[in-house]
Amino acid sequence: MSAPTLRKGTLGTADIAFFVISAAAPLTVMAGVAPVALMLGGIGAPVGYLVAGITLAVFAVGFTTMSRHVRSDGAFYAYITRGFGTPVGIAAALIAMLGYNGMEIGVYGLLGSATADTSHALWGIDVPWLPVSLAGLLLIWYGGFRSIDFGAKVLGVLLVAETGILVLLAGGVLLEGGASEGLSSGSFSPGNVLVPGMAAVLACAFAAFTGFESTVIYRREARNPERTVPRATYIAVAFLGLFYAFVVWAVIQAFGEEKVVQAAADDPGGLFFSAIATYVGAWAADLMHVLIVTSVLASLLAFHNAINRYGLALAEEGVLPRFLGRVHPRHRSPYVAGAAQTVLGAVVVLGFAAAGADPYAQLLLWVNTPGMIGLMVLQLLAALAVFLFFRRVPHQEGALRTVVAPLTAAVLLAGAIGLVSYNVELFTGASTGVNVLLVSLVPGVFLLGLLLARRLGRNRPEVYASFAAEPRADTGDEPEAAEDPAPATR
Repeated sequence: MSAPTLRKGTLGTADIAFFVISAAAPLTVMAGVAPVALMLGGIGAPVGYLVAGITLAVFAVGFTTMSRHVRSDGAFYAYITRGFGTPVGIAAALIAMLGYNGMEIGVYGLLGSATADTSHALWGIDVPWLPVSLAGLLLIWYGGFRSIDFGAKVLGVLLVAETGILVLLAGGVLLEGGASEGLSSGSFSPGNVLVPGMAAVLACAFAAFTGFESTVIYRREARNPERTVPRATYIAVAFLGLFYAFVVWAVIQAFGEEKVVQAAADDPGGLFFSAIATYVGAWAADLMHVLIVTSVLASLLAFHNAINRYGLALAEEGVLPRFLGRVHPRHRSPYVAGAAQTVLGAVVVLGFAAAGADPYAQLLLWVNTPGMIGLMVLQLLAALAVFLFFRRVPHQEGALRTVVAPLTAAVLLAGAIGLVSYNVELFTGASTGVNVLLVSLVPGVFLLGLLLARRLGRNRPEVYASFAAEPRADTGDEPEAAEDPAPATR
C-alpha cells in the first residue's frame, strides 16, 4: 500500500485566497500598524498601501506566469532553483523556513499580549500572556493537524469577521459624512503624498502584505492549480491593497485631516477603537477587541499550514529528515512537520519568557522582523529567477510577463527591502546592535544554505541532483528531472 499524500483537488480559488489574506491579518495590521503609518507619513498614508499593492501585483505577473511552468511543491525555492541553480535554491529554502517560522512564532507573543489587552479592556481582568501563547500553540497545532479543507473553512469565517468589522467602521464614517469638515480626497494629492515620511510608510505598507505569495504552496491541494493559484494571488494582492488604502482613508475622515495625525500620536493603539465607538457604538469597539484576537489566530493558522507544507516538501527532497514528510492517513495533513513546528514555536516562546522578554516589543517584533525581511528577499530572488528562467527555456509567453514585469518588480522590491532595512527600528524598537543582528540573520542563513548545498553536492549527490525536481506528469507524485537549462550553475 502506498503512503498517504496530501489531499488533491481540495482547495478552490476562494479557499487559497482565505489562507493568504488571513496570513496578512488585515484587522491587526490596520488597528496596530496603520496609526504608526499616519504618524510618520501624515494623511498621504493610504497611497503607501496602494503603491505596495501595485508593486506586488507587478511581481505577481511574472510569478504566476512561471507557476504554469513549475509544478514542484517547493514554491519559492523551486522557482529560484530554476532561475539561479541548485546552490541558490537550497539557500532560498533555508530563508523560506526562517521567513515563515519567524512570521508565525513571533505572533504568539502578539496573541498573548492582544488577549491580555482585550481581557483588561472588556472585563478589567489581567491575564498573563504566556499561558495564552502556549494554549494558542496547541490550538494552532490542532488546526494544522486537521484536513486542509477544515482549515479553509475556519479561516473563511474568521476572515469575514475581521474584515466585516473594518467595513462596519468605514460604513459608519461614510454614512455620517466624516468629521465636521466632511469627506475629502486630500490624502491623494501630491502635496500630501510626496513628503519625507512616505518612505517609512512604504516600509510599513510592504510589511502588511507578508504571506500573500504563499498561494503556490497549496498547488498540490488546489483544484486546477494552473488557474486557481494565479487567481488567488491576484485576488489577495488586489483585495489587500485596495482594502488597506480604503480603511486608512476612512479613519482619516473619521478624525478629519487636520486632527488625525495628532490623534494617532496621542493614542496609536486606541485610534481605531475610538473611531468605531464614535461612529458605530461602544459595542462595536468591544467586538473589535475580540476580533483582533481571532485575527491573530487566523494569521497563525495560515502561516502554520504554509510552514508545514514547506517542511513536507524539504523532507521529501531529503534536505530535512524523511520522517517529517509523513502525511496523516485520515486528515491528509503533514502532521509530523506540524508537530515539529509546534515544538520549535514552544521552545522559542518559552525561551523569551524565561529571559523576561516583553511578548509584544521583543518576542513579536524581534522574531517577526528577520522573518519579514527574509520573505521580501525571497520575493526579490523569485522575480529575478522568473527573468532568468524565461531567458533560458523556449516558451510562448509575452515579454511583458517574462521581462518587463519581473525586472520592474525586482527593482521595486529591492527598493522596498532597502526601506525596511533602513527603517528597521520602526519594526523592532531595539538598539542598533540588536537591529544589525536581526537584519544580518537573512544573509547569514543564505550563506549557510550555500554551504549546505556544497556539502550535499559532495556527500549526497543524489539529493543534490534531484532538488526541486518536477513531479511526473502521469502521477504527480514521482519526481522527474527538473528543467535545468544551465546545469553548470548547479
